[in-house]
Amino acid sequence: MSSLILHPMKEIKIIIEGEHLKFVSDLLDKVKATGYTVISNISGKGHHGFHEGHLMFNDTSSQVMVFTVVPEEKVEPILAGLSPLFNRHSGSMFVSDVAVSRRERFTAGEH
Repeated sequence: MSSLILHPMKEIKIIIEGEHLKFVSDLLDKVKATGYTVISNISGKGHHGFHEGHLMFNDTSSQVMVFTVVPEEKVEPILAGLSPLFNRHSGSMFVSDVAVSRRERFTAGEH
């Protein structure tokens, strides 16, 4: 039986107002992230106070979290693309080291 091999990657979590989801998803598509997950209606407290997760009017008025796992070389283009958004709007971003067992799922077409 062979053991799994882990490959280093970067996980990026982006918390934004729902109205900016298309901007973020377009950016991730442009840098060729192989996928991302969106979690809608998140709640939390930050320096702007508490944000309620329920829908007020529609899904663009609540906060969402978008997360993706990418090779390290894609982090800088994503950060550069998000810079204009965070210069004008509230939000948070976290970049973490992660390891994946199926690297090909996160680097499609790059081998």
